Amino acid sequence: MDLTFSDEHEELRRTVRSFLEDTSPESEVRRLMESGNGYDPGVWARMGTQLGLQGLAVPEEYGGAGGGALETGIVLEEMGRALLCAPYLATCVLATQAILASSDAGAARELLPGISCGVTVATLAFTEPGRAWNAPASDVTVRRSGGRLLLDGTKDLVLDGALADLVLVTAADEQGTGLYAVAGDAAGLTRTSLNTLDTTRRLARLDFSGTPAHPVGTAGDGPRILARALEHASIALAAESVGGAQRMMELAVEHARTRVQFGRPIGAFQAVKHACADMYIDVESARATAHHAMWTAAESSADLDADLAAAAALAKSCCADAYMRVATETIQVLGGIGVTWEHPAHLYFRRAKSSQLLFGDPTHHRNRLVDHIPAATG
Repeated sequence: MDLTFSDEHEELRRTVRSFLEDTSPESEVRRLMESGNGYDPGVWARMGTQLGLQGLAVPEEYGGAGGGALETGIVLEEMGRALLCAPYLATCVLATQAILASSDAGAARELLPGISCGVTVATLAFTEPGRAWNAPASDVTVRRSGGRLLLDGTKDLVLDGALADLVLVTAADEQGTGLYAVAGDAAGLTRTSLNTLDTTRRLARLDFSGTPAHPVGTAGDGPRILARALEHASIALAAESVGGAQRMMELAVEHARTRVQFGRPIGAFQAVKHACADMYIDVESARATAHHAMWTAAESSADLDADLAAAAALAKSCCADAYMRVATETIQVLGGIGVTWEHPAHLYFRRAKSSQLLFGDPTHHRNRLVDHIPAATG
């Protein structure tokens, strides 16, 4: 596998980084953390109309650019570096990949163009109280009443669930667990924002009570659709973690160069040198693992499902742990200033912890990796 990025990929990275430097400085991140919906609709619209970021992984026949995991991963790496507050992961990875995995051409024609142009904010609601992140079954049920399909039950920890225009929901009937589309303003849907450690990433609880829904994909195909969407989401989150870890390391190194104690920069002391070297190893190891997973996803097919599952599990576990270690070491290098509200280190630390737990913690993914290694290696 050739892991070299093309000139077009590098230009995409430069363009996104420049855009985020203008639209997601620390001051804007802090403002959005305190805002009602947690993102700037104007910036979101510009991302769709000027840069086409929401449609990168959407096929051209549905209004997208026809890209895939490589382009999405590059964008998310830069978003993680800038700590962007926006529903990109929920909309452009979770929801988009669930629709594509459903192989439902009608649903794709109806739902993907709005996502691609930045008009629709979407998410995937699949986690429930007391169940694992990748649980194939669902306590949310679907019933038929008067010719309509209605959902009942609760989904928890739904990424950007309180603001999504479109919610894709896993729900069960007598044929098994399937995927259903629900409008964000549908009758019987109650959305409650959750208080979390990381206020740059919004989570919500969704309660369904006779909520109208429309099927997406084949009845009973929900577990397969969810598995594929979560593999792509885990890889995307790994790439985002690399960007955040890179930025944390930069903050630590800059402080080590400029903070003077006992007449010389603290970076001259052996303990600080070792800490920065360890961070560099973590960042580069995580980057290599994430990029390998991105390339695996880009080249995946039905024959390579085991390879994709293994790559996603490895990337999620490796990058989540690396980000957390780098965030912790950075605060150690910064000293007292690293735990003040005024310094951005705590913002990345909170994102590192939320990323470590989102879609399953590293232990969960290492267990998945063990399950997939024999199939992936033959």
